Amino acid sequence: MANAASGMAVNDECKLKFLELKSKRTHRFIVFKIEEKLKQVVVEKLGGPSQSYEDFAASLPANECRYAVYDFDFVTEENCQKSRIFFIAWSPDDSKVRSKMIYASSKDRFKRELDGIQVELQATDPTEMGLDVIRSRAN
Repeated sequence: MANAASGMAVNDECKLKFLELKSKRTHRFIVFKIEEKLKQVVVEKLGGPSQSYEDFAASLPANECRYAVYDFDFVTEENCQKSRIFFIAWSPDDSKVRSKMIYASSKDRFKRELDGIQVELQATDPTEMGLDVIRSRAN
């Protein structure tokens, strides 16, 4: 099903891998890319459960837009182990305008396909999605 606003479909693998992250915790993060020629969102990279936040941040290209999902584990002030699933719309300042527009117009539809996202972040540079930001938004 293509998105009326941007014409982007969501590849089934995106939903499948997100389900694995959410229920089986087989992935720490997933990076999604819009394949313009295919007119669909596809999985670009999977991060294993042992990978760190730094590995995740390093997997986002410096000058290209991406969507990403990150499973953040943390301990509350009451000493409870918790997890939050973050959806990150990565749109660096120096990426192409066309790319930014396509990602922006497809975001809401794509996000609806991933049932279980708890926190959304929009980031244009690494500081906007730093670990400190993630921590503060997780609680």
